[in-house]
Amino acid sequence: MHRITVIGGGFAGLTASIAAAESGADVRLYEAHQTLGGRARTSDGPYRTNDGPHALYRRGPHWDWLRRRDLIGPLAAIPPREGVRFRFRRGGALRKVPPLAMVRLAYGNRGRAPVGCDFLSWASDRVGVEGARAAARYTGVALFHHDPGSLSAAFVQERLRRATSLPPEASYPRGGWGQVIERMVDRARRLGVRIESGSRVDVLPEREGPVIVATSLDAARGLLKDDSLRWPSGRTTLIDLVLSAHREDPFILSDLDAPGWLERFTAQDPSLAPAGYSLIQGQLPIAPKESKADGVTHAEDLLDLGFPHWRERTVWRRESLAQGRTGAVDAPGTTWRDRPAIDRGGGVYLVGDQVAAPGVLSEVSFTSALSAVSLVSQRAPGPTGSQIH
Repeated sequence: MHRITVIGGGFAGLTASIAAAESGADVRLYEAHQTLGGRARTSDGPYRTNDGPHALYRRGPHWDWLRRRDLIGPLAAIPPREGVRFRFRRGGALRKVPPLAMVRLAYGNRGRAPVGCDFLSWASDRVGVEGARAAARYTGVALFHHDPGSLSAAFVQERLRRATSLPPEASYPRGGWGQVIERMVDRARRLGVRIESGSRVDVLPEREGPVIVATSLDAARGLLKDDSLRWPSGRTTLIDLVLSAHREDPFILSDLDAPGWLERFTAQDPSLAPAGYSLIQGQLPIAPKESKADGVTHAEDLLDLGFPHWRERTVWRRESLAQGRTGAVDAPGTTWRDRPAIDRGGGVYLVGDQVAAPGVLSEVSFTSALSAVSLVSQRAPGPTGSQIH
């Protein structure tokens, strides 16, 4: 059997490990942390937070793959009464509906947006500047970028459609994404994948077979000694709050005045916090010259607007800065094909959410992982001269 080394035990690394093991490969996975999952980890304790707001998109390429292997598990359904508690900040006020121009842009323009034009210019020609700005800021939920309107029109339009589809695509694994990771780890072990956690890899190992690097792009740049491994990503402030429950709290509060998003995750999954408490997670994009504190201020402005007396109700709070950890963003004139290639030559393959693979958010990690295993399969004859499938 061929030996494949996977470096990184997040969603991409686990996907690659499972796919390679299913093909008959002898797989070793190295993870620097004691726990696997990367950004898909869910914290232990009474408040089960993900590392930033997470959702699984039903129409994505990984949905059927995970489903067939029974890796998704039970999903948390959004109660109908919560579905109507979607709020928007627009013009400094709290509103129940988005501007009509934004709705027209999301559902009425079925032509493909151009790659070479920025989204704001393209959308403004169709619905006017204000509607275009609102739509761009709304896509912050799937972009986590401080200026979505400046990105490729084709790139942003795809995410706008996915984020506004009806019925909604977003699904929530009950108990947090960590439950999906636990099932993936269990399947990998049952397939014979040898997992070594707490094992940081600083140099490529002596290769007895292909190596799949499933780390962040920054870590891969150092590991592979390749300064070309760069691609823009978002920079955000993450905020997690547990509040005593209040009947007027919205389910989701989307900022159409500046990209930002707060979501009450216990609306669909009460198991994430003790009874009588609400877990709220937010991701607030910040510009290169802004600080984490600027994002916190933005979050607090939204909380002041939509969550009555939230300061007095807060029982737990956490803030952090996420840089280069929110997936790739494509500037005008570029597509996913222009990002760092998966095949790095010499039997080394790069996977993750900032590489040359299609999809939205974690779908890029998934697609790149399967692509890497497919490339290995095509190029590595088995012990009897057959290909690994």
